[in-house]
Amino acid sequence: MGDSDSGQGPGPATEPAVVDRSERTGNIGMLVALALALVAATSVFAILDRSKAEPYVLGLLGLLAVVGVFSLFAGAIGLIRFGARVDGQDLSRRFLDTMGDGVCITDPDGRIVYANGAYAGLIRADTPSAVRSVERVFSADPESADVIFRLVQAARAGRASQEEVRRAHPLGRSEGPARWYRIRVRPLPAAARDRILTVWQVADVTRDRDEQENSFQQLQRAVNFLDHAPAGFFSADALGRLVYMNATLADWLGYDLAEFEADEVRLADVVQGDGAALLESVHGAPGEVKTGIIDIDLMKRNGQSLPVRLIHRVPVGADGGIGDSRTLVINRSPGEDVSESLRAAEVRFARFFNNTPIAIAGVDKEGRIGRTNAPFMRLFADFVKNDPRSGRGRLVDVVAERERPALAEALAAAGQEQGQIPPIDAALPDERARSARFYISSVEEGAGDGEVAVVYAVETTEQRALEAQFAQGQKMQAIGQLAGGVAHDFNNVLTAIIGFSDLLLANHRPTDPSFQDIMNIKQNANRAAALVRQLLAFSRRQTLRPQVLVLSDVLADLSMLLDRLLGEKVGLDVVHGRDLWPIMADVNQFEQVVINLAVNARDAMPEGGRLSIVTRNLDADEVEAFEYQGLPAADYVLIDVADTGTGMTADVMEKIFEPFFSTKEVGKGTGLGLSTVYGIVKQTGGYIYPESELGKGTTFRIFLPRHIPVAEEAPKKVVEPTPALSDLTGTATILLVEDEEAVRAFAARALASRGYTVHEAGSGTEALEVMERTGGNIDLVVSDVVMPEMDGPSLLRELRKTRPDLKIIFVSGYAEDAFKKNLPENEKFHFLPKPFSLKQLATTVKETLSS
Repeated sequence: MGDSDSGQGPGPATEPAVVDRSERTGNIGMLVALALALVAATSVFAILDRSKAEPYVLGLLGLLAVVGVFSLFAGAIGLIRFGARVDGQDLSRRFLDTMGDGVCITDPDGRIVYANGAYAGLIRADTPSAVRSVERVFSADPESADVIFRLVQAARAGRASQEEVRRAHPLGRSEGPARWYRIRVRPLPAAARDRILTVWQVADVTRDRDEQENSFQQLQRAVNFLDHAPAGFFSADALGRLVYMNATLADWLGYDLAEFEADEVRLADVVQGDGAALLESVHGAPGEVKTGIIDIDLMKRNGQSLPVRLIHRVPVGADGGIGDSRTLVINRSPGEDVSESLRAAEVRFARFFNNTPIAIAGVDKEGRIGRTNAPFMRLFADFVKNDPRSGRGRLVDVVAERERPALAEALAAAGQEQGQIPPIDAALPDERARSARFYISSVEEGAGDGEVAVVYAVETTEQRALEAQFAQGQKMQAIGQLAGGVAHDFNNVLTAIIGFSDLLLANHRPTDPSFQDIMNIKQNANRAAALVRQLLAFSRRQTLRPQVLVLSDVLADLSMLLDRLLGEKVGLDVVHGRDLWPIMADVNQFEQVVINLAVNARDAMPEGGRLSIVTRNLDADEVEAFEYQGLPAADYVLIDVADTGTGMTADVMEKIFEPFFSTKEVGKGTGLGLSTVYGIVKQTGGYIYPESELGKGTTFRIFLPRHIPVAEEAPKKVVEPTPALSDLTGTATILLVEDEEAVRAFAARALASRGYTVHEAGSGTEALEVMERTGGNIDLVVSDVVMPEMDGPSLLRELRKTRPDLKIIFVSGYAEDAFKKNLPENEKFHFLPKPFSLKQLATTVKETLSS
């Protein structure tokens, strides 16, 4: 081609503008020089005579011989080539001329260096002068201008680029069908280092575009056929996310297909109940494609059920990876199936089978699991492994190893067609300590597709936990009743001991040798009374005086005392929650709870450690996360008391709240500390749960209900303390009602010694007789609460009929609230807890008479 843009026409005979001529020019020059030298020498020899010319001739012949030998060697090694020239550029030109795509090479100025015949034919150039560059051919079309501009910019930047452009007519024509062209551009280094050429390659890709368009239209038709097929179709990935849903299924389920996006809808959103577990059970071996037929209910977007039959196929890769499923959905709603009666029966059975709360499975002779329902797969999915050779494994594998012989024996009995097989209670082999009860029913051989038994399983985990909790509650209640009864009797005994000790002390001077012995008796009786109060706290029969408390303030006041109790080896961390809710509790009793827990923690850390007390608010949603049995979801204030001590075993934790249970040495603990904590927390309306691990420590979690103040609630008046009475004597007439003779004798002597007239009665009935005998001339009644025949509240109701203004003092070893509910509302009385001393009795009587 020429060096101008018009150039010369294409063709094999056209000499490329850039050719490497250096090697050929050097060979020809050497031959011409030798020829001229030979002619010159011959002319000279012709002039000289023979004698003078002979040496020169011989020298020339020698020189020619050397040149000949050199040429032979040079030709042998390729330094000099003879014959026709076939260089690399000639081969490249012939290769480019045979290409189907048009090729045009331009220099940096845009002038054509070379163009093959295919390019000339593509642009309809009949003569070499008609060949134009790619830029000029396409830039004349407005639709191609942007594409050519981008390609030219890439060429100038030395980058390779490719674009496709559509023209309304073929190149070189003003009419004809539209054509598509693919244009490539890339840099091509030339022989000179300072000159880089550009290769343009143009191809007509209209046929490829037409094939793509046809394929797309066929795909669109296939998608349209699939979308509007009379059956639904969906595909889900291994994570249970729907990646495709056809229009038919979307219409059935109430989804707008235009708004449906892959991965946003999960399989669990459209599969009702435990059906997802059935779909997950369709799982083949690596490299296998497993297909299952499942009758379940899908859930529409509005919450309604859609009975369907799923033909579910799941491919499994060679590495065990699960691919996207292919699931065909057949609508089994009324009117959708040809065989209506059979369809209705199958749908009803499928619903009963898969929606029952009972897990059901068929078992063959070898104990292998066959057909199962959705609850079975949900309950035992962790243990039922799919084996391509033996199905879903054996039924005995779903229970703990120690339970397997009993279950295997029951299955063997079913295989022998025995009836009335007792149910099997077995634990499941998982960390959640779940359990189930198995009911096994034999099936006549041959009537169940190889199945010899049908197994029904019901999870009993929660039931067992409730049974254990109920048994523990019953035990604690029984112990509490026993402790309360023992405490009541102890209080009567201690009242008599303390009272008679006071009577003896009144008749002995401190210098009397017997005075100290009597004081020791009274002091030990008071110690026994403190133990009795702890028993009453456990049995929840002690008197509480609840008030609104803010725990952060209470713990701040208590921290100094705790520091002294814990000693130097144990550190104390108190972390208060932000904006703690108020609670309703007896401040003294709550302090007793914290002190008892702190003392126990100190004893569990003999080598030292840390005790942390953390408080925070818990709403109902946070409470559910703890999963404690018997803890209702509500708002609580949580108190965590945690130590870094030795911890406890499970056997010890079962008994820690029982009275008189202690792990300490004999004489170093009464075993009433934690039982007192339990009783106070329960009586306050709260809950306490221990968590412990050997070697890591123990945590007690106390949940106290949040107190919500009433807007109309009036502030409580501060009651000024009553000044101590110096004169405890009187002249009133008192009716003393007490069934315990020793207590009655002490109280009668104590009151009589203070100047009172005392009438005694051993029961409520006897007290009414005394009232009648005295004509009702009684100023005060001092009555026990728990008595045979007629108790204290019943006696009060009878007395009110004739003496509505009669003053009364109730005496009891139980809490005031234990009998207050049996009295009329707004009933006024005074209360004296047992055991009491002579002074306490005289003071209460004096205050009541003076009120």
